[in-house]
Amino acid sequence: MRIVIAPDKFKGSLTAPEVARHLEIGLRSVDPDVQVDRVPVADGGEGTLDAALGSGFTRHSARVTGPSGQPLVADFAVRGAKAVIEMAAASGLDRLPGGERDALGATSRGTGELILAALNLGCTHIVLAVGGSATTDGGASLLSVLGAGFFDSDGHELSAGGGALIRLASADLTGLDPRLETTRFTLASDVDNPLLGARGAATVFAPQKGATAADVVILEAGLAAFAAALTRAIGQAADDFSGEPGAGAAGGVGYAALAVLGATRRPGVDVVLEFTDLARRIADADLVITGEGSLDEQSLGGKTPLGVARAAAAASVPVIAVCGRTTLEPGQLHAAGFERTYALTDLEPDVQTCMSNAGALLERIGAQISASISSESIASASPAHASHERVRQ
Repeated sequence: MRIVIAPDKFKGSLTAPEVARHLEIGLRSVDPDVQVDRVPVADGGEGTLDAALGSGFTRHSARVTGPSGQPLVADFAVRGAKAVIEMAAASGLDRLPGGERDALGATSRGTGELILAALNLGCTHIVLAVGGSATTDGGASLLSVLGAGFFDSDGHELSAGGGALIRLASADLTGLDPRLETTRFTLASDVDNPLLGARGAATVFAPQKGATAADVVILEAGLAAFAAALTRAIGQAADDFSGEPGAGAAGGVGYAALAVLGATRRPGVDVVLEFTDLARRIADADLVITGEGSLDEQSLGGKTPLGVARAAAAASVPVIAVCGRTTLEPGQLHAAGFERTYALTDLEPDVQTCMSNAGALLERIGAQISASISSESIASASPAHASHERVRQ
């Protein structure tokens, strides 16, 4: 029996590698001889770095500027000429000192410093995974690290943060690092919001980063000034990019990546499944186990478990989902392609207890899955006839 375990993180509880490890412990407690291939995956946000490191990339570290300007050490991953940079590692909400949010002042500079570090290692393809950012600065600080200049009407360089952009009068891109011209960027993001407007970066996402209603007005005006300055610097294409899906990702870093770095936006889960080589790794598997903390309506929009389920279906390999909890009906889970779905809340109804004791609960579920394989031969069952009900203890 060969099983591929390909989960996303259980947010607030366990990383994807930890989820996979606990499930394997449970599986082996019933069948010590089971062959397990752990493939941590993600949807292009937080956890993407773990997925890369679990797929043969090498960890590198750089001392960078955190979102509040404090120095910190952030990791990125490299394999050959490809680098995977997780914005949350350098400029994420989780990197704010004491969790103190600074909607107007938070900077993307650290992410730019990771890009520079990757360039210095000779990387020519950089994947930017931009979920979980603390910033709404349009990527201006990221670009400044790479040689761009942003100035007010008196010719003074702007300070960091989206709040300062309201004073932006001109942008100078002539000093951009020449290596960027021969570097391919992939923007890994499921966010399809434009830069500005009712669905833009400031209006939709800045409140999640601590912005008040008044702050949102300032940030929106700043991002508009940023787009106008880039349009004056590089032409109408820059203005056109502000309306592109994904330009509003990560407080406008998506816009900087598309308009200045020439990035190609791709669904995050597709990017991750590609560099983890999941299709090859499940080709001869008997069963795939995937999952995430919450299986819900949002999951059906293309989050990690659905991407894994599609890959498993293409290989005609049955797939089981494991989650902290699910709000989906059995019919929805069936339609998504899951043979069965196991939820931690089926073992422990209290959600907080599930989060604090997720590892032990996952080991119990792993044991249940292994026992069900032995008694029901789920891995060889026809998907058309297999049970799709959640299995409870």
